[in-house]
Amino acid sequence: MATAQQVPDILSAEFAENPYPAYRLMRESAPLIWHEATKSYIISRYDDVERAFKDKASAFTTENYHWQIEPVHGKTILQLSGREHAVRRALVAPAFRGSDLEEKFLPVIESNARRLIDAFRHTGSVDLVDAFATRFPVGVIAEMLGLDRADHARFHGWYTAVIAFLGNLSGDAEVTAAGERTRIEFAEYMIPIIQARRDDPGDDLLSTLCAAEVDGVRMSDEDIKAFCSLLLAAGGETTDKAIASIFANLLTHPDQLAAVRADRSLIDRAFAETLRFTPPVHMIMRQTAEEVTLSGGTIPSGATVTCLIGAANRDGDRFAEPDTFDIFRDDLTTTTAFSAAADHLAFALGRHFCVGALLAKAEVRAGVGQLLDAMPDLRLADGFDPVEHGVFTRGPRSLPVTFTPVAS
Repeated sequence: MATAQQVPDILSAEFAENPYPAYRLMRESAPLIWHEATKSYIISRYDDVERAFKDKASAFTTENYHWQIEPVHGKTILQLSGREHAVRRALVAPAFRGSDLEEKFLPVIESNARRLIDAFRHTGSVDLVDAFATRFPVGVIAEMLGLDRADHARFHGWYTAVIAFLGNLSGDAEVTAAGERTRIEFAEYMIPIIQARRDDPGDDLLSTLCAAEVDGVRMSDEDIKAFCSLLLAAGGETTDKAIASIFANLLTHPDQLAAVRADRSLIDRAFAETLRFTPPVHMIMRQTAEEVTLSGGTIPSGATVTCLIGAANRDGDRFAEPDTFDIFRDDLTTTTAFSAAADHLAFALGRHFCVGALLAKAEVRAGVGQLLDAMPDLRLADGFDPVEHGVFTRGPRSLPVTFTPVAS
Protein backbone atom coordinates (compact mmCIF):
# COMPACT_ATOMS: atom_id res chain seq x y z
CA MET A 1 0.00 0.00 0.00
CA ALA A 2 1.44 3.35 -1.03
CA THR A 3 1.83 5.98 1.67
CA ALA A 4 2.67 8.70 -0.86
CA GLN A 5 4.75 11.10 1.18
CA GLN A 6 4.28 13.70 -1.56
CA VAL A 7 0.54 13.93 -0.88
CA PRO A 8 -0.36 16.86 1.41
CA ASP A 9 -1.86 15.73 4.70
CA ILE A 10 -5.65 16.23 4.88
CA LEU A 11 -5.11 18.23 8.10
CA SER A 12 -2.52 20.56 6.54
CA ALA A 13 -3.02 24.20 5.61
CA GLU A 14 -1.95 23.38 2.04
CA PHE A 15 -4.73 20.82 1.72
CA ALA A 16 -7.34 23.16 3.22
CA GLU A 17 -6.38 25.92 0.81
CA ASN A 18 -6.85 23.74 -2.28
CA PRO A 19 -7.46 20.00 -1.92
CA TYR A 20 -7.90 19.25 -5.62
CA PRO A 21 -4.19 18.77 -6.51
CA ALA A 22 -3.88 16.48 -3.48
CA TYR A 23 -6.93 14.54 -4.62
CA ARG A 24 -5.29 13.98 -8.01
CA LEU A 25 -2.07 12.68 -6.41
CA MET A 26 -4.06 10.33 -4.21
CA ARG A 27 -6.08 8.88 -7.08
CA GLU A 28 -2.99 8.42 -9.24
CA SER A 29 -0.34 7.21 -6.79
CA ALA A 30 -1.93 6.53 -3.39
CA PRO A 31 -5.54 5.36 -3.75
CA LEU A 32 -5.40 3.85 -0.26
CA ILE A 33 -3.63 5.74 2.53
CA TRP A 34 -3.44 4.96 6.24
CA HIS A 35 -3.92 8.27 8.04
CA GLU A 36 -2.51 8.03 11.53
CA ALA A 37 -3.99 11.23 12.96
CA THR A 38 -7.59 10.24 12.18
CA LYS A 39 -6.91 6.49 12.52
CA SER A 40 -8.61 5.90 9.20
CA TYR A 41 -7.94 4.58 5.71
CA ILE A 42 -8.42 7.22 3.02
CA ILE A 43 -9.88 6.23 -0.36
CA SER A 44 -10.15 8.60 -3.31
CA ARG A 45 -11.00 6.76 -6.54
CA TYR A 46 -14.57 6.86 -7.85
CA ASP A 47 -14.98 3.09 -8.07
CA ASP A 48 -13.75 2.58 -4.51
CA VAL A 49 -15.91 5.30 -2.96
CA GLU A 50 -18.93 4.15 -4.96
CA ARG A 51 -18.41 0.62 -3.64
CA ALA A 52 -18.14 1.86 -0.05
CA PHE A 53 -21.51 3.62 -0.42
CA LYS A 54 -23.38 1.00 -2.46
CA ASP A 55 -21.89 -2.24 -1.10
CA LYS A 56 -24.72 -4.78 -0.93
CA ALA A 57 -22.68 -7.38 0.93
CA SER A 58 -22.61 -5.08 3.99
CA ALA A 59 -18.82 -5.05 4.06
CA PHE A 60 -19.12 -1.30 4.63
CA THR A 61 -21.33 -0.12 7.50
CA THR A 62 -22.22 3.14 9.24
CA GLU A 63 -21.07 1.89 12.66
CA ASN A 64 -18.64 4.82 12.70
CA TYR A 65 -21.59 7.16 13.32
CA HIS A 66 -21.82 5.80 16.87
CA TRP A 67 -18.81 7.96 17.79
CA GLN A 68 -18.92 10.44 14.91
CA ILE A 69 -22.47 11.83 15.08
CA GLU A 70 -24.37 10.27 17.99
CA PRO A 71 -22.67 12.59 20.53
CA VAL A 72 -24.28 15.61 18.82
CA HIS A 73 -27.51 14.27 17.27
CA GLY A 74 -28.38 11.26 19.37
CA LYS A 75 -28.99 7.97 17.56
CA THR A 76 -30.19 8.72 14.03
CA ILE A 77 -31.44 6.82 11.02
CA LEU A 78 -27.89 6.95 9.60
CA GLN A 79 -26.72 4.40 12.16
CA LEU A 80 -29.46 1.87 11.54
CA SER A 81 -29.37 -1.12 9.22
CA GLY A 82 -31.63 -3.87 7.93
CA ARG A 83 -35.34 -3.78 8.75
CA GLU A 84 -34.87 -1.20 11.52
CA HIS A 85 -33.40 1.23 8.98
CA ALA A 86 -36.03 0.40 6.34
CA VAL A 87 -38.91 1.08 8.74
CA ARG A 88 -37.44 4.36 10.04
CA ARG A 89 -36.75 5.55 6.51
CA ALA A 90 -40.31 4.66 5.50
CA LEU A 91 -41.54 6.81 8.39
CA VAL A 92 -39.69 9.97 7.32
CA ALA A 93 -39.24 9.65 3.55
CA PRO A 94 -42.80 10.46 2.33
CA ALA A 95 -42.48 14.09 3.45
CA PHE A 96 -39.49 14.57 1.16
CA ARG A 97 -40.96 13.36 -2.11
CA GLY A 98 -44.10 13.32 -4.22
CA SER A 99 -47.27 15.17 -3.29
CA ASP A 100 -46.20 16.20 0.22
CA LEU A 101 -43.14 17.96 -1.13
CA GLU A 102 -44.99 19.51 -4.07
CA GLU A 103 -48.21 20.57 -2.33
CA LYS A 104 -47.24 21.24 1.27
CA PHE A 105 -43.65 22.41 1.17
CA LEU A 106 -43.01 23.99 -2.24
CA PRO A 107 -45.02 27.07 -1.20
CA VAL A 108 -42.90 27.23 1.98
CA ILE A 109 -39.72 27.08 -0.10
CA GLU A 110 -40.88 29.79 -2.52
CA SER A 111 -42.12 32.16 0.20
CA ASN A 112 -38.88 31.84 2.19
CA ALA A 113 -36.82 32.65 -0.89
CA ARG A 114 -39.02 35.64 -1.73
CA ARG A 115 -38.89 37.05 1.81
CA LEU A 116 -35.08 36.97 1.89
CA ILE A 117 -34.71 38.46 -1.60
CA ASP A 118 -37.21 41.24 -0.83
CA ALA A 119 -34.80 42.48 1.83
CA PHE A 120 -32.06 43.26 -0.71
CA ARG A 121 -33.57 43.28 -4.21
CA HIS A 122 -33.64 47.11 -4.20
CA THR A 123 -30.05 47.62 -3.02
CA GLY A 124 -27.95 46.78 -6.10
CA SER A 125 -25.39 44.83 -4.08
CA VAL A 126 -25.42 41.93 -1.63
CA ASP A 127 -23.33 39.13 -0.19
CA LEU A 128 -25.26 36.10 -1.44
CA VAL A 129 -23.81 33.84 1.25
CA ASP A 130 -24.64 36.02 4.25
CA ALA A 131 -27.96 37.42 3.03
CA PHE A 132 -29.36 34.32 1.34
CA ALA A 133 -27.49 30.99 1.28
CA THR A 134 -26.92 30.65 5.03
CA ARG A 135 -30.48 31.71 5.86
CA PHE A 136 -32.64 30.10 3.19
CA PRO A 137 -32.44 26.33 3.88
CA VAL A 138 -32.61 26.74 7.67
CA GLY A 139 -35.67 28.97 7.31
CA VAL A 140 -37.33 26.40 5.05
CA ILE A 141 -36.66 23.51 7.43
CA ALA A 142 -37.79 25.47 10.49
CA GLU A 143 -41.06 26.43 8.79
CA MET A 144 -41.58 22.87 7.50
CA LEU A 145 -41.25 21.63 11.08
CA GLY A 146 -43.55 24.37 12.36
CA LEU A 147 -40.84 25.98 14.48
CA ASP A 148 -40.61 29.68 15.30
CA ARG A 149 -38.79 31.59 12.56
CA ALA A 150 -37.56 34.00 15.25
CA ASP A 151 -35.30 31.21 16.54
CA HIS A 152 -33.32 31.20 13.27
CA ALA A 153 -30.12 32.43 14.92
CA ARG A 154 -30.26 29.56 17.43
CA PHE A 155 -30.80 26.99 14.66
CA HIS A 156 -27.89 28.41 12.69
CA GLY A 157 -25.66 28.37 15.76
CA TRP A 158 -26.59 24.79 16.55
CA TYR A 159 -26.02 23.42 13.08
CA THR A 160 -22.74 25.32 12.74
CA ALA A 161 -21.53 23.71 15.99
CA VAL A 162 -22.67 20.27 14.81
CA ILE A 163 -20.92 20.57 11.45
CA ALA A 164 -17.75 21.77 13.19
CA PHE A 165 -17.93 18.69 15.44
CA LEU A 166 -18.32 16.35 12.47
CA GLY A 167 -15.40 17.98 10.69
CA ASN A 168 -13.20 18.11 13.78
CA LEU A 169 -10.54 15.87 12.27
CA SER A 170 -7.80 17.33 14.46
CA GLY A 171 -9.70 16.60 17.68
CA ASP A 172 -9.99 20.16 19.01
CA ALA A 173 -11.42 19.84 22.56
CA GLU A 174 -13.38 23.10 22.43
CA VAL A 175 -15.09 22.09 19.18
CA THR A 176 -15.97 18.72 20.71
CA ALA A 177 -17.41 20.34 23.84
CA ALA A 178 -19.46 22.85 21.81
CA GLY A 179 -20.92 20.05 19.70
CA GLU A 180 -21.87 17.99 22.74
CA ARG A 181 -23.47 21.05 24.37
CA THR A 182 -25.59 21.48 21.26
CA ARG A 183 -27.16 18.05 21.73
CA ILE A 184 -28.32 19.04 25.24
CA GLU A 185 -29.54 22.48 24.22
CA PHE A 186 -31.40 21.20 21.16
CA ALA A 187 -33.10 18.45 23.20
CA GLU A 188 -34.22 20.98 25.82
CA TYR A 189 -35.68 23.08 22.99
CA MET A 190 -37.26 20.32 20.88
CA ILE A 191 -38.66 17.70 23.28
CA PRO A 192 -41.32 20.01 24.80
CA ILE A 193 -42.35 21.10 21.29
CA ILE A 194 -42.61 17.46 20.15
CA GLN A 195 -44.74 16.57 23.18
CA ALA A 196 -47.01 19.56 22.59
CA ARG A 197 -47.37 18.63 18.91
CA ARG A 198 -48.42 15.09 19.88
CA ASP A 199 -51.21 16.55 22.01
CA ASP A 200 -52.21 19.21 19.50
CA PRO A 201 -51.02 18.28 15.98
CA GLY A 202 -50.90 20.76 13.16
CA ASP A 203 -50.31 20.60 9.41
CA ASP A 204 -46.52 20.60 9.69
CA LEU A 205 -43.75 18.05 9.24
CA LEU A 206 -43.20 17.67 12.99
CA SER A 207 -46.85 16.68 13.48
CA THR A 208 -46.54 14.26 10.56
CA LEU A 209 -43.49 12.63 12.15
CA CYS A 210 -45.31 12.37 15.49
CA ALA A 211 -48.24 10.56 13.85
CA ALA A 212 -46.33 8.43 11.33
CA GLU A 213 -46.63 4.67 11.74
CA VAL A 214 -45.20 1.79 9.68
CA ASP A 215 -45.79 -1.87 10.56
CA GLY A 216 -46.93 -0.85 14.03
CA VAL A 217 -43.78 1.19 14.68
CA ARG A 218 -43.92 4.87 15.62
CA MET A 219 -41.06 7.23 16.32
CA SER A 220 -40.23 8.09 19.92
CA ASP A 221 -39.67 11.67 21.08
CA GLU A 222 -35.93 10.96 21.01
CA ASP A 223 -36.16 9.51 17.47
CA ILE A 224 -37.94 12.64 16.23
CA LYS A 225 -35.58 15.00 18.03
CA ALA A 226 -32.54 13.23 16.57
CA PHE A 227 -34.03 13.34 13.06
CA CYS A 228 -34.82 17.06 13.37
CA SER A 229 -31.28 17.72 14.57
CA LEU A 230 -29.90 15.79 11.61
CA LEU A 231 -32.26 17.56 9.21
CA LEU A 232 -31.27 21.03 10.40
CA ALA A 233 -27.54 20.29 10.24
CA ALA A 234 -27.40 18.22 7.05
CA GLY A 235 -30.13 20.16 5.24
CA GLY A 236 -28.85 23.54 6.36
CA GLU A 237 -25.12 23.16 5.77
CA THR A 238 -25.26 21.27 2.49
CA THR A 239 -27.88 23.40 0.72
CA ASP A 240 -26.21 26.54 2.07
CA LYS A 241 -22.89 25.48 0.52
CA ALA A 242 -24.54 24.21 -2.68
CA ILE A 243 -26.34 27.48 -3.45
CA ALA A 244 -23.20 29.53 -2.78
CA SER A 245 -21.14 27.18 -4.97
CA ILE A 246 -23.66 27.17 -7.83
CA PHE A 247 -23.41 30.95 -8.07
CA ALA A 248 -19.62 30.95 -7.62
CA ASN A 249 -19.33 28.44 -10.48
CA LEU A 250 -21.78 30.23 -12.78
CA LEU A 251 -20.39 33.70 -12.10
CA THR A 252 -16.91 32.50 -13.04
CA HIS A 253 -18.34 30.88 -16.20
CA PRO A 254 -20.46 33.74 -17.64
CA ASP A 255 -21.48 31.82 -20.76
CA GLN A 256 -23.03 29.10 -18.62
CA LEU A 257 -24.70 31.69 -16.36
CA ALA A 258 -26.24 33.27 -19.47
CA ALA A 259 -27.49 29.86 -20.63
CA VAL A 260 -29.15 29.16 -17.25
CA ARG A 261 -30.68 32.62 -17.19
CA ALA A 262 -32.17 32.03 -20.65
CA ASP A 263 -33.38 28.50 -19.90
CA ARG A 264 -34.29 27.89 -16.25
CA SER A 265 -34.63 24.15 -16.84
CA LEU A 266 -30.82 24.20 -16.81
CA ILE A 267 -30.82 25.00 -13.07
CA ASP A 268 -30.99 21.27 -12.38
CA ARG A 269 -27.96 20.72 -14.62
CA ALA A 270 -26.07 23.50 -12.86
CA PHE A 271 -26.90 21.95 -9.49
CA ALA A 272 -25.88 18.45 -10.58
CA GLU A 273 -22.59 19.67 -12.01
CA THR A 274 -21.90 21.73 -8.89
CA LEU A 275 -22.50 18.63 -6.75
CA ARG A 276 -19.89 16.86 -8.86
CA PHE A 277 -17.38 19.69 -9.30
CA THR A 278 -17.52 21.39 -5.88
CA PRO A 279 -19.61 19.17 -3.58
CA PRO A 280 -20.75 20.67 -0.25
CA VAL A 281 -19.54 17.58 1.65
CA HIS A 282 -16.05 16.42 0.69
CA MET A 283 -15.72 13.37 2.90
CA ILE A 284 -17.97 10.78 4.53
CA MET A 285 -16.78 7.95 6.73
CA ARG A 286 -17.72 4.28 6.73
CA GLN A 287 -16.57 1.30 8.81
CA THR A 288 -15.62 -2.13 7.50
CA ALA A 289 -17.42 -5.20 8.86
CA GLU A 290 -14.93 -7.53 7.22
CA GLU A 291 -11.62 -7.38 5.39
CA VAL A 292 -12.09 -5.48 2.12
CA THR A 293 -9.79 -5.31 -0.91
CA LEU A 294 -9.97 -2.15 -3.01
CA SER A 295 -7.87 -0.85 -5.89
CA GLY A 296 -5.09 0.36 -3.57
CA GLY A 297 -4.86 -2.62 -1.27
CA THR A 298 -6.65 -4.29 1.63
CA ILE A 299 -8.46 -2.70 4.57
CA PRO A 300 -8.87 -4.81 7.72
CA SER A 301 -12.21 -5.52 9.39
CA GLY A 302 -13.40 -2.93 11.90
CA ALA A 303 -11.47 -0.05 10.30
CA THR A 304 -12.72 3.49 9.71
CA VAL A 305 -12.66 4.47 6.04
CA THR A 306 -12.62 8.14 4.97
CA CYS A 307 -14.34 8.30 1.58
CA LEU A 308 -13.21 11.39 -0.34
CA ILE A 309 -16.25 12.49 -2.33
CA GLY A 310 -14.39 15.59 -3.55
CA ALA A 311 -11.69 13.37 -5.07
CA ALA A 312 -13.97 10.67 -6.47
CA ASN A 313 -16.17 13.22 -8.23
CA ARG A 314 -13.13 14.43 -10.20
CA ASP A 315 -11.84 11.00 -11.18
CA GLY A 316 -10.75 11.12 -14.83
CA ASP A 317 -11.59 7.43 -15.21
CA ARG A 318 -15.24 8.33 -14.59
CA PHE A 319 -15.65 11.88 -15.92
CA ALA A 320 -14.13 13.53 -18.99
CA GLU A 321 -12.18 16.71 -18.21
CA PRO A 322 -13.07 16.30 -14.53
CA ASP A 323 -11.49 19.58 -13.43
CA THR A 324 -13.70 21.58 -15.81
CA PHE A 325 -17.08 22.94 -14.72
CA ASP A 326 -19.46 22.13 -17.57
CA ILE A 327 -23.22 22.00 -17.08
CA PHE A 328 -23.54 20.51 -20.58
CA ARG A 329 -21.28 17.51 -19.99
CA ASP A 330 -22.74 14.26 -21.32
CA ASP A 331 -21.35 11.97 -18.60
CA LEU A 332 -23.56 13.32 -15.81
CA THR A 333 -27.23 12.34 -16.01
CA THR A 334 -29.43 15.14 -14.71
CA THR A 335 -32.59 13.04 -14.57
CA THR A 336 -31.01 10.71 -12.00
CA ALA A 337 -28.74 13.26 -10.28
CA PHE A 338 -31.07 13.58 -7.28
CA SER A 339 -31.76 9.88 -6.81
CA ALA A 340 -29.89 6.83 -5.56
CA ALA A 341 -28.91 6.21 -9.20
CA ALA A 342 -26.87 9.44 -9.39
CA ASP A 343 -23.55 9.52 -11.27
CA HIS A 344 -21.96 11.88 -8.75
CA LEU A 345 -21.41 10.84 -5.13
CA ALA A 346 -22.35 14.05 -3.30
CA PHE A 347 -25.52 12.55 -1.76
CA ALA A 348 -23.81 9.19 -1.11
CA LEU A 349 -25.52 6.17 -2.68
CA GLY A 350 -27.24 2.94 -1.68
CA ARG A 351 -29.50 2.52 1.34
CA HIS A 352 -28.07 5.63 3.04
CA PHE A 353 -28.60 7.90 0.02
CA CYS A 354 -29.61 11.36 1.27
CA VAL A 355 -33.32 11.36 2.09
CA GLY A 356 -33.47 15.12 1.51
CA ALA A 357 -32.07 15.16 -2.03
CA LEU A 358 -35.37 16.13 -3.67
CA LEU A 359 -35.95 18.81 -1.03
CA ALA A 360 -32.52 20.26 -1.84
CA LYS A 361 -33.36 20.15 -5.55
CA ALA A 362 -36.64 22.01 -4.95
CA GLU A 363 -34.87 24.62 -2.77
CA VAL A 364 -32.14 25.20 -5.33
CA ARG A 365 -34.57 25.41 -8.23
CA ALA A 366 -36.74 27.98 -6.44
CA GLY A 367 -33.90 29.93 -4.85
CA VAL A 368 -31.71 30.20 -7.94
CA GLY A 369 -34.67 31.01 -10.16
CA GLN A 370 -35.91 33.82 -7.92
CA LEU A 371 -32.42 35.25 -7.50
CA LEU A 372 -31.92 35.35 -11.26
CA ASP A 373 -35.28 37.10 -11.64
CA ALA A 374 -34.34 39.73 -9.05
CA MET A 375 -30.83 40.30 -10.43
CA PRO A 376 -30.93 40.31 -14.24
CA ASP A 377 -27.34 41.52 -14.71
CA LEU A 378 -25.79 39.74 -11.73
CA ARG A 379 -21.98 39.96 -11.56
CA LEU A 380 -19.23 39.51 -9.01
CA ALA A 381 -18.20 42.59 -7.05
CA ASP A 382 -15.20 44.28 -8.64
CA GLY A 383 -11.96 42.48 -7.87
CA PHE A 384 -13.61 39.62 -5.98
CA ASP A 385 -12.53 36.05 -6.75
CA PRO A 386 -14.63 33.32 -5.08
CA VAL A 387 -12.59 31.16 -2.70
CA GLU A 388 -13.70 27.89 -1.12
CA HIS A 389 -13.12 27.23 2.57
CA GLY A 390 -13.36 24.06 4.62
CA VAL A 391 -12.17 20.47 4.58
CA PHE A 392 -15.08 18.26 5.71
CA THR A 393 -17.65 20.61 4.19
CA ARG A 394 -16.48 23.20 1.68
CA GLY A 395 -17.80 26.29 -0.06
CA PRO A 396 -17.45 30.09 -0.34
CA ARG A 397 -17.71 32.03 2.93
CA SER A 398 -18.78 35.14 1.07
CA LEU A 399 -19.96 36.00 -2.42
CA PRO A 400 -20.40 39.76 -2.88
CA VAL A 401 -22.25 40.61 -6.08
CA THR A 402 -23.66 43.69 -7.76
CA PHE A 403 -26.72 44.10 -9.95
CA THR A 404 -29.15 46.66 -11.29
CA PRO A 405 -32.30 46.62 -9.12
CA VAL A 406 -35.58 45.80 -10.78
CA ALA A 407 -39.12 46.33 -9.53
CA SER A 408 -40.49 43.34 -7.64
